[in-house]
Amino acid sequence: MSDLNELTALCLPTGSRLAADETDCCLSLSLEGQPLPALRLSRGPELHVQLEERFRRPEGQALWAACYWLFARDPDCQCLTWQLQEVPDEAVSGGLLIPTPVSGQYRCERTVFWQLPQPWLGHSLTGSYPQQMLITDGKRHPRRPVKPRGEVYRRFDARLGARVSLRTLDIEQDLARFNRWQNSPRVASFWQEEGSLEQHRQYLSKLEADPHTLTLIGCFDDQPFAYFEAYWAREDRISPFYEASNYDRGIHMLVGEENHRGPHKVASWLSALVHYLFLDDPRTQRVVAEPRADNAKMIGYMQEQRFHCEKEFDFPHKRAALMVLGRERFFDRCTLA
Repeated sequence: MSDLNELTALCLPTGSRLAADETDCCLSLSLEGQPLPALRLSRGPELHVQLEERFRRPEGQALWAACYWLFARDPDCQCLTWQLQEVPDEAVSGGLLIPTPVSGQYRCERTVFWQLPQPWLGHSLTGSYPQQMLITDGKRHPRRPVKPRGEVYRRFDARLGARVSLRTLDIEQDLARFNRWQNSPRVASFWQEEGSLEQHRQYLSKLEADPHTLTLIGCFDDQPFAYFEAYWAREDRISPFYEASNYDRGIHMLVGEENHRGPHKVASWLSALVHYLFLDDPRTQRVVAEPRADNAKMIGYMQEQRFHCEKEFDFPHKRAALMVLGRERFFDRCTLA
């Protein structure tokens, strides 16, 4: 794992490199070798940031890059107070900076910063998809948007020193991998989906045709290691067991590659998966999961990521724990770095 105290560069999802030269009171950033405005830092209960040197009028990208660096560098930093001579219209209108009653003073709060969808989120129309109610199998729910294809989320995990990303599953590309993972005794003990290639093709094809479930492949540095199912809880089998809201999302999780197990890896991919689902549609207020009630290790990992166990209940095939994470709780004192 990387030592954040020694951090000198961050990779952006676009492939750009954000480099920094930081002292206790000064910060100089460059994006792909191009210098950004130099900053003077004043540390206290809150971190105060002031433009020290201007290469040009500060733009939204430069301000965002500075906020990203400072929040990633110090996961305990909850708020940045900016002092700017000119109104940063783009940053204010986009929600990056919030004006204060003090003239020329603006705040960037960690809980807000990580809710901004770009650049982590791939192209998505989910959040702007209009609401039209339908009834499916007796369950009333919104019409779901067309599923995305390709990469949907990417972020450099500064603690892990690796890029974590999510892409949609491609049956032709991923079938053999999925089959190998499901036939692993460790995975089979919880998923109980062992089978042949043809059985797994049918399983994935059924999900591909189901508008309420999105199948995803998790990658570290573009190497697949996990399979996830993200589903709309309202029309899922879980809905009779709790009061599911229209935009609640649920998750099923499978780590297939043995070298990517462990609590530090779980912290990275689970936070990325939940972050993606909250960004994908701002109307989503909860992410839920229903691991087997005796899967103490996974329940413990989820609790470390601020999920709580609301109750235990009986599915036809297992005794399950209802794990719930609210949007406000996830972004409050957000631990992403």
